[in-house]
Amino acid sequence: MYPRWNDLDQMFGAMDLLRNRMGRVNRLFTDFDRSWGFSPGWTTANNWPRTNLYDSENHLQFMAAVPGLNKDEINIKIQGNYLEISGTRKAASPEGYAAQRLERGGETFFSRSYTLPVDINIDKVQAKLKDGILTLNLPKSEKAKMKKITIG
Repeated sequence: MYPRWNDLDQMFGAMDLLRNRMGRVNRLFTDFDRSWGFSPGWTTANNWPRTNLYDSENHLQFMAAVPGLNKDEINIKIQGNYLEISGTRKAASPEGYAAQRLERGGETFFSRSYTLPVDINIDKVQAKLKDGILTLNLPKSEKAKMKKITIG
């Protein structure tokens, strides 16, 4: 039985997370297991949408490039520190035209999942879609926030 591309993408994502966390201490894994070529890291056929994750003291900001999609075509699920984005990308021929070249393909289902570095306060998550960029503001849960302890 062959593994699904999404399973491989999750595995490589976990390897990147491990490399990033170990890289802070030691640069041993900087380029050891990366693929060669122009792409920074592992790429698979289902490595879409491209994403960035930013961390601040109280929240995470997740950004995904989803050009050509509207909000009704995107599904977002969050549980604890697990985030999943899925949806359907449609590319139909304009009415009255016959397809001469199809590089985008027809209807394409996509799904990507991520293990976030902290648990999220799901009730306060905000999602915006503007100019093909999906932005999620993910407030950290209270137990994930750093607290200053004063010595008494």
